[in-house]
Amino acid sequence: MLTVDLPPEESECLVASLKAHQLDPIFLLAPTTTDDRIASITAAASGYVYYVSLKGVTGSNALDIDSVKERIATIRQFSQLPIGVGFGIKDAQSAAAVARCANGVVVGSVLVNRIAELQQTPELIPAQLQAIMSEMRQAMDA
Repeated sequence: MLTVDLPPEESECLVASLKAHQLDPIFLLAPTTTDDRIASITAAASGYVYYVSLKGVTGSNALDIDSVKERIATIRQFSQLPIGVGFGIKDAQSAAAVARCANGVVVGSVLVNRIAELQQTPELIPAQLQAIMSEMRQAMDA
């Protein structure tokens, strides 16, 4: 379960309940997260950790893949959990770049935006989303 606004220090009850139901608490790490904070967040996490690759609002900035690689290397010093990277993945090129350094690629805004663009023709949405994801998948597999 992705826990966006719940710091690990305040998550004991939730984490216990999730684990009792065989669910993993997924916590966010930001570009500005300190090393001490990375250690405490990854200690409380299971399943994977979600690295938010951009400062600011999702879908709003350009992805700096070199910075992402550096932060992933830092996170890996503290945890063996898989690292999923989200925010800034807008196309096949950015998905492939992230896939080369992360364990997972999280795509959201580009799909939500396409749905919004097609709200007057909802029958086109499944094929359009499939096309976006297929292009990303092919780029990641290349």
